Amino acid sequence: MRILHTSDWHLGRSFHRVGLLDAQAGFVDHLLATVESEQVDLVVVSGDVYDRALPSVDAVGLADETFARLAASRATTVVTSGNHDSQIRLGFNSRLADAAGVHLRTRWQDVGSPVVLEDAHGPVAVYGLPYLEPDAVRDAWRLESRSHEATLGEAMRRVHADLAGRPGTRSVVMAHAFVAGSAEASVPAASDSERDISVGGLQIAPTDLFTGVDYAALGHLHGRHVLTDTVRYSGSPLAYSFSEARHTKGSWLVELGQDGVESADFVPAPVPRSLRSLRGPLEDLLRDPALADAEDSWLQVTLTDARRPMHAMERLRDRFPHTLLLAFEPEGVTRSRGPVLPRVDGRSDLDVALGFVAEVRDLEATTEEALLLQLACDSCRITEDDLDPATGRSPAREAVG
Repeated sequence: MRILHTSDWHLGRSFHRVGLLDAQAGFVDHLLATVESEQVDLVVVSGDVYDRALPSVDAVGLADETFARLAASRATTVVTSGNHDSQIRLGFNSRLADAAGVHLRTRWQDVGSPVVLEDAHGPVAVYGLPYLEPDAVRDAWRLESRSHEATLGEAMRRVHADLAGRPGTRSVVMAHAFVAGSAEASVPAASDSERDISVGGLQIAPTDLFTGVDYAALGHLHGRHVLTDTVRYSGSPLAYSFSEARHTKGSWLVELGQDGVESADFVPAPVPRSLRSLRGPLEDLLRDPALADAEDSWLQVTLTDARRPMHAMERLRDRFPHTLLLAFEPEGVTRSRGPVLPRVDGRSDLDVALGFVAEVRDLEATTEEALLLQLACDSCRITEDDLDPATGRSPAREAVG
């Protein structure tokens, strides 16, 4: 049986305000092409189909199209919910979808009930474990501790109990969790785009929970990780933060033979736009011919000028139109790390605003900027004559609101 393991699509997510739906649709095209070219029998999607519990209409439309295309493909598909998904919304019409060959497993009540497939070597039981919030199942499962290890441990106990009644059946388990290596191994690195799922710091579940199953297809971490030959993260198909700039995105193509996993090859996904981080003085970045290859990349730029340059973002985007993040870290300038406590008593609104500009930018406002700030202060000011003496409110403002 050939298995394509993917996860963490996060349909509807943007990248620093840049919409990614077209890039996500491109990944779906790649996924379906891989199913056909590699003769995939089973596609497993290990959680976080959507980026939020209430996904946008466009994200739902892309998911609907994707599942319909998978249903029409040669592969059976099993999908589980992640911590970003609404289990109820993603699982809606799951019984109807089952008939089409797309199996949505989002309910903790169904843990231990597999989707059973057949190949030349016999049955394969696919156990889709949705993201299991410890507080949601602790009472029902009578767990002694409030941790992901305890929750996932009970889920796997149910998996093994079901497997015990299926002699000779190979097994695939899908789980959405932060799983660490063995006690002597390092913990996989998280990225900035992953939502913290810790419960009082108890977020990590050990790899040995998956002992006794033929393959564990994990989701949640956005980088691909090989914990053991049979326990892997596919990572997200696209980069969702600059911390993922060095990731190779894609899916695992797993060959499941008579005695378990025979091979696992990573299938890279298409890259819509590369990520780069640049650092240096503004003029150097604008003039450096060696940075020509960065002009089409999404950029995170840190300027090191001793004084914050004027119109820095606009000037950067003249050369690097896809600059998304801009930070200032002046070199050779010692700055206090403590809180700024400005004196405001007896100072006008405009004086306080001008002081803020000078503090943040280390440069006084220009005459034009000072006039704009004056206009803003005048627009916001309410005189005593404007207030209703009975309510203390401005009738004019309430009428506008």
